Amino acid sequence: MGLILAAGASLSSVLGDQWKDYFYCSEMPTDVLVRKGEHHTGKSGLLNKGGSDNIITNGSTIVVNEGQCMIIVDQGAIVDISAEPGAYTYDTSTEPSIFSGGLGKGIVESFKKFAARVSYGGVTAHDQRVYYFNTKNIIGNKYGTASPVPFRVVDRNIGLDMDISIRCFGEYTYKMTDPILFYKNICGNVDRDYTRDKIDDQLRSELLTALQPAFSRISDQGIRYSSLPGHTKELSEALNNELSSTWGQVYGIEIVTCGVSSVKASEEDEQAIKNLQLGLAAGGNAAIAAGISVQANAQAMKDAAKNPNGAMMGFAGMGMAQQAGGVNVTQLMQQAAAQQAPQMQAPGAAAAGWTCPSCGHTGNGGKFCSNCGTAKPAEAEEWTCPACGQTGNKGKFCPGCGAAKPAADSGPWTCPSCGQTGNTGKFCSGCGKPKA
Repeated sequence: MGLILAAGASLSSVLGDQWKDYFYCSEMPTDVLVRKGEHHTGKSGLLNKGGSDNIITNGSTIVVNEGQCMIIVDQGAIVDISAEPGAYTYDTSTEPSIFSGGLGKGIVESFKKFAARVSYGGVTAHDQRVYYFNTKNIIGNKYGTASPVPFRVVDRNIGLDMDISIRCFGEYTYKMTDPILFYKNICGNVDRDYTRDKIDDQLRSELLTALQPAFSRISDQGIRYSSLPGHTKELSEALNNELSSTWGQVYGIEIVTCGVSSVKASEEDEQAIKNLQLGLAAGGNAAIAAGISVQANAQAMKDAAKNPNGAMMGFAGMGMAQQAGGVNVTQLMQQAAAQQAPQMQAPGAAAAGWTCPSCGHTGNGGKFCSNCGTAKPAEAEEWTCPACGQTGNKGKFCPGCGAAKPAADSGPWTCPSCGQTGNTGKFCSGCGKPKA
């Protein structure tokens, strides 16, 4: 009796598997990463109801949409893959069809399958599956540092180099770039959809672990932590470099973009940075140092006025502190004035003074020597050597090659008749008239 039932089941399943299959993934939501392909029979496919679930009939059609990648798994092994949108005809199946390859050959192969299924109780001993993978950008993956992450602050302008702790929040987008790796190492054979929530926590944890070395790469490029929202491209590249050994080579995914919604350092670290920046900048600038001292003294005077023991006691303590610290605002202001004096001097002012040829007095600014009254000698007109091109010559001979200064009338001249300029000969090159 059991043999008859097995034979009946085998006949029914073999005949059901003769119909060509049509696989189509109508939609791939953003929360679905992998979806198993199913036979599409439609409302009128009343005869194509008895086929096996995991059998692909030879000659079946598999459709791939944009943003999808399809793989075929035969007996647990990947045998084909297609990421090209369009219709795909499967012609290497181990399940024959009387509608493909000729009627006589199809009947013979189907009878062999019928005999084999009887020994397995009427079911096939073969497993073939179609899986669709979502290759679109998976957006909206939030991340945030539960505890502060170290960040190195470098300011080469003032020689600042220190480590602080920051908190960073934002979203990142990733994309599946190698569905084969994702199938082998993550999802495997699934009967239902493989959704993103099954891997989100793991990805988020690994991303936060990679933030610290990624921030180190960002810092080495001279990017400040407060400027991270404007350098998301550099941050994405740094994260991909850190995660390539796991996400890229094991999971088959990579980060596309990484957005930063907020980044914040502790108040203590921010104040420490400001103090160091002011202190280092003031070290070479007396004006800044004086300004800081004046501001500090003003605040100290306010605090002294609030002294519970009396304002006089507060001012006395402030004076003792200034003497002990050796801070003298007056000296700083004088030093600042000395530093600014050369900068405020007009360009060429140092060269305006002249030396008297009679008494040797220097720094004269007028037309006569302020010591002996000798008139200022006339300055020789600068000229350019026509032989070697030496400029700025004032003597009668060129200091570059020794050539004599050309006569005053030997240079280019302008024709008074036609206005032609740059004439060098005795006649105008424009109208031919002689040089005046």
